[in-house]
Amino acid sequence: MSDSVAPVEAFEPPYYVAVFTTVRTQEQGGYRETNARMEELVKDIPGYLGMDHAQTPGGLGITVGYFRDADALTQWRSNAEHRAAQQRGRAEWYQSYTLHVAKVERSHGFTRA
Repeated sequence: MSDSVAPVEAFEPPYYVAVFTTVRTQEQGGYRETNARMEELVKDIPGYLGMDHAQTPGGLGITVGYFRDADALTQWRSNAEHRAAQQRGRAEWYQSYTLHVAKVERSHGFTRA
């Protein structure tokens, strides 16, 4: 495992997570560029804490976004460029997806010394 790979740190609760799970279609034109733009754009949201992403060999994608409060999450959800990407995702890139939003009440982590 590379030293550059690490999960987002455990923050002091409470905070919010948005868990976005996807199965993508064969049509992926423009996806990488849009995804990279969304990763840059979300960093400008006050209260954005970080993001983890994983992809299974079977094609299930899991992205977890961490936000300090519900207002930060609402601001991200209502961002015009993000909303346009959501529409394109439904029209082209996703076979299916789910979004789960939760308030984190406990959080801890471990890093080997």
